[in-house]
Amino acid sequence: MAAATVAATPPRARSVAGDVGRGVAWVLIRISVPVILIVLWEIAAQSARSLWFPPPSAIVAEMYRLWLAGPAPLFFTPAVFADILPSVGRMLAGLAVAIVVGIVLGVVIGRSRFVSATTEPIIHFLRSTPGPALLPVFLLLLGTETPMRIVLIAFAALWPILLNTIDGVRGVDPTQLETARAFGLPPFARVIRVLLPAALPRIFAGIAIALAVSLTLMVVSELTVATDGIGYQIQRATQVFQMTAMWAGILLIAVLGVVLNTIFELIERGTLRWYRGSKRHHD
Repeated sequence: MAAATVAATPPRARSVAGDVGRGVAWVLIRISVPVILIVLWEIAAQSARSLWFPPPSAIVAEMYRLWLAGPAPLFFTPAVFADILPSVGRMLAGLAVAIVVGIVLGVVIGRSRFVSATTEPIIHFLRSTPGPALLPVFLLLLGTETPMRIVLIAFAALWPILLNTIDGVRGVDPTQLETARAFGLPPFARVIRVLLPAALPRIFAGIAIALAVSLTLMVVSELTVATDGIGYQIQRATQVFQMTAMWAGILLIAVLGVVLNTIFELIERGTLRWYRGSKRHHD
């Protein structure tokens, strides 16, 4: 009877059920690894009782006390508005500047041999300079307030976007541009409708790298002379030996990274759905 039931199940239904089962198994495997590591950390920290390495349960409790023990209805504490939101706002502002400048310059450099030849030495020189090394320069030029941190983040995040945009623009099939020109599209329309969509996969790859760089520089810019932000909170907790609060800030940065990367992946997946579909069809 069971064999007859399996035989009567449509092949597509069995395929979908198999895909769902494999997907659930893969999610469980991905979740199990960090869960095991957290459990081992908890056991080791509880056994050692070290001041420097508190258990995850104490860190999570400290995160709740610092940021989620506020009044209803949002339950956010004042520290959220004093530290977290300013940090995320500066990071996103710097990343946005890097995206706009990187894409615009990348299109110009990628399409012009003259501009490429004259700017490539400068680009390679500047991109080889680590952002944190320029922090004293930006402090002298812009002071210690928000504009300095945004410019520092934008400078560091610019290069992966710029280089990937140049590479993506240069990789566009010339036939597509010639076809658009033959149909009478003006230059700006060719850039918007043909050039940028074809280069989007490479551009998104650059933005993914720039997102991680922006998060790093956000913390670096707040570890020096800042008076607010997540980095400032970590530094302040370290100076007074509040190790649990320090680890809470570090864990918060990791959580922010996961959340921002997840949002970015959803945006990328929705924007490049046509590209993934055509790639699967081609394969």
